[in-house]
Amino acid sequence: MKITHVEVHRIDVPAADPPFRWRRGLAGSPPVGDGAVLHIGTDEGAEGVALLARPGAAVTLRDLVDRVFRDELMGADPFQREWLWHRMWELDRIHELPLPTLGLIDTALWDLAGRVTDQPVWQLLGGFRDAIPAYASTSTFDTTEEFLDVADQCLALGYRGIKLHAWGDARRDAALCLALRRHVGPDVPLMYDGSAGFDLPDAIFLGKALAEADYLWYEEPMREFSVSAYRQLAERVDVPLLVAETSDGAHMNSADFIRAGAATFGVRASTTLRGGVTGAMRTAHLADAFRVRAEVHGSDIPNHHLCMAISNTTYYESLVTATTVVRERHVDDQGLVHAPTGPGIALPLDYGYGAELRAFVEQPR
Repeated sequence: MKITHVEVHRIDVPAADPPFRWRRGLAGSPPVGDGAVLHIGTDEGAEGVALLARPGAAVTLRDLVDRVFRDELMGADPFQREWLWHRMWELDRIHELPLPTLGLIDTALWDLAGRVTDQPVWQLLGGFRDAIPAYASTSTFDTTEEFLDVADQCLALGYRGIKLHAWGDARRDAALCLALRRHVGPDVPLMYDGSAGFDLPDAIFLGKALAEADYLWYEEPMREFSVSAYRQLAERVDVPLLVAETSDGAHMNSADFIRAGAATFGVRASTTLRGGVTGAMRTAHLADAFRVRAEVHGSDIPNHHLCMAISNTTYYESLVTATTVVRERHVDDQGLVHAPTGPGIALPLDYGYGAELRAFVEQPR
């Protein structure tokens, strides 16, 4: 079997309704954007797809396919995912590929393999579980009262924990974290994500408050350029650290965080930011060797599969962006997410696909 075509399909990614925001300094939810689907086909009819839903995705991905990826992939064996994954890293040395595109081909090839074998990808990866608890991962709301009300709604809907994305002000965020712990009591798992908003002194201040409130993990308080800064943070706070979400290098970079003693809870694993399915599984196995967690990042469908395949992950991350909470469709009333059952990875059908592509997604060939 050989790859015979590599295509990019532009799609409209709908705007969030209502719009939401993140901490100060970061953009909020975008308006309608031009997402893209990467489509890889073969001489035997086997096909695989992967979604890139970020704003500007169609322009970025079409340029990379036309200029770099198509020539590299044409004629290749789609089952040689390991070889092609290494080739993407070789290409990155010169082209400096955008991080979300580095694993996109790998994800599409895993989708193709699942369709050919008529298995969901999580089973191809070995399969560890068929259900996992979900936590509610908030966007940023205006007031402490809104955060507390959202937490009440999430717990009533069955979510098993709450993760805060707050304002990016160390003092104000610390007060919110303490208030949430008092509000929900001692038994609800709580997490905090700093979205890289702090320097080391503020990260230490906030980390001490999180330790006092017994938070399960403290995620990405600083930009992940300095492993040394994270090592110093780990030495000064007792709350466990979850790190290496957006830093380049997939498992290679994650190894440095773990070796430095900075990943005291664990590292992030995701198809989008850690080199596709292959990179995410490398990261998980690395973390397991050091007996730390590889927490799956994000709510998209490839990461849904990862949650079922990785032994050392704890939760599915379910984004909650409105003050009136609606439980994500994958999460049941017990707060559980169940394993996908269809072949491959599949794509979400609540995007504005063209009719031809939609038919392909609904009825894989």
